[in-house]
Amino acid sequence: MAAGKVSARNERRSFSAPNPEQFEWWADLSAARDLTRHDKAQYTFLLSWFESWRAKSHLAPERASAVGFWRSQVQSKERTSWQEKQWAAIISWYLRWLELCQQQGKCCESLAGRVRSAVDHAGARRGLAYRTRLTYGGWAARYALWAGSRSRVLDTEVAREWLSHLVVDRAVAFSTQKQALNALVFLYKDVCGMEEVDLQVRFRKRAKRIPVVLNRTELAQLFAEIKDPMHRLMAELQYGSGLRLRELLQLRVKDIDLEASTVTVRCGKGDKDRVTVLPRSLQARLETLIEENRKVYLADRLERQAGVYLPPALARKMPRAGERWPWFWIFPQGKTSRDPESGVVRRHHVVAGVYCHALRAASQRTCISKRVTSHCLRHSFATHLLEAGTDIRTLQSLLGHADVTTTMIYTHVVERLSRAGVISPLDG
Repeated sequence: MAAGKVSARNERRSFSAPNPEQFEWWADLSAARDLTRHDKAQYTFLLSWFESWRAKSHLAPERASAVGFWRSQVQSKERTSWQEKQWAAIISWYLRWLELCQQQGKCCESLAGRVRSAVDHAGARRGLAYRTRLTYGGWAARYALWAGSRSRVLDTEVAREWLSHLVVDRAVAFSTQKQALNALVFLYKDVCGMEEVDLQVRFRKRAKRIPVVLNRTELAQLFAEIKDPMHRLMAELQYGSGLRLRELLQLRVKDIDLEASTVTVRCGKGDKDRVTVLPRSLQARLETLIEENRKVYLADRLERQAGVYLPPALARKMPRAGERWPWFWIFPQGKTSRDPESGVVRRHHVVAGVYCHALRAASQRTCISKRVTSHCLRHSFATHLLEAGTDIRTLQSLLGHADVTTTMIYTHVVERLSRAGVISPLDG
């Protein structure tokens, strides 16, 4: 307990204690007299892009970071000669600015960057998931940018003003309000060390929404338009088993039981496991895919690649499990990539954005007039099972809902679609 208190105090000092004067590139850029307004807009665009990339990559503001950004982000695509020349001049300006900061012994990390780093370090020590740390760090950095100074960041009254600004001026959604509030509470409690934090926030009432459901004809059209065989199999499995997007992407070989026609979802929403149905019509294609994945797995072992990602607690308990076949992904990437959290080069599962883009592209090639997302497939699974006579408790278990009232939303969809429902008086 004592070590935890000392660590919290050290983090608090690194972010809030009196430090040497801070230099921020945007302040010097705005004061530059040798640049036009248009030039400053171009500089701000590229350097903001660089800062965002650097924050996601957990890199310090230094020459090596700028070189890495140039190689991975700028040179990764074909650019026009004038664009590359202009961007090279901007990066050179930033490197000269860094050199001046170092010569004068000044810290060149921005307030938003320091807040983001403090939140990320506190979240890692407390075992928060990587995506949660990114989300909290992003909201805390946006708040610091809005507040403008260290003293204002530490003022809970300013935090209340910012949260009110999000609701009144930007009219953000309920989930967005909640994310921002949770991020600030984490900042004040776990980074700044405040024991009691009451930001006096009243949430906007969350309206009930009817889920978007595709009928069987629309599903057939959608599946037919997905060009990549793996993406099509993923979409059909998500619909056929009622999986959430993250649950689909993180399926491993040991989670598929072809003989029992079941899919085991590990660490689903709420960190719960459950078993759902595996469509028999997909078993042959899944078996073929697993055989192909076996070849990829053996090739990785021959090349001595690092094993696939495991949850941190499991990786400490079973450090070599990631190199074993049962833990290999059902839907692996075609090439290895660097883990953004640990920096280890390994084979990850298919990226969510790539799969979702394939769904959107397929829906645009059809005549479907509904907004198609990956979650539509899960909604369609639940609705079609209810139409087929599945009882609500069984459906709740298959979907992994903690409360049956969440599952009850699909009864309203079925009533809306059912032929036995209300008939228009015009039709009567």
